[in-house]
Amino acid sequence: MIGRKNIVFGFLYLVLTAALGPYMVTKVIPEVGEAGATKQQSMSELQLMASNDFEQDLEPMDADAIARSNTRALLDLNRMLQSEAQLDEIKGGPHTHGNLESVLNILAGLTLGFLTVPLWWKQAISWSFILGALLHSGMLYLGVIFRQGWAIQVLDTGIGPLLVLLGLLLAGIAAAVGFSREPVRDD
Repeated sequence: MIGRKNIVFGFLYLVLTAALGPYMVTKVIPEVGEAGATKQQSMSELQLMASNDFEQDLEPMDADAIARSNTRALLDLNRMLQSEAQLDEIKGGPHTHGNLESVLNILAGLTLGFLTVPLWWKQAISWSFILGALLHSGMLYLGVIFRQGWAIQVLDTGIGPLLVLLGLLLAGIAAAVGFSREPVRDD
């Protein structure tokens, strides 16, 4: 059965991309929490300095202390925003697209068993989904998680999403032309 490779690939790829969930929970989210706590502490100190100076009508603090407090608060805020951006980049990129493209491969593999179209057509559908997943979410994985610049360049060509769309188009036409109620053996 031609779709078998898509089913096997889909399940194995799903394990790989779903594993980004625990990675985010154990590695990235604690960094976001720590950065948020540090930012909150800096902002609280800055607010306390401002309120003490204002409420007690004491002599104004020296400009260097205010500048240091402002700088620390801004740097901590920036650190928190950067760590949140890293989390969003992983969630919105390889994790989400990889899971989707894994499931698409599984569904395509199952569907191929019911199509009564020429063998070359089934192969084109099958390889479109596999290569599309690798050249889209696979490159996201390498570019975002492992910081491989060449993967981002491959991703920028747009070939991966185009292959997935081609696979969907070919599968849709094949289903309209030759969908059988019984699985077809491709021996």
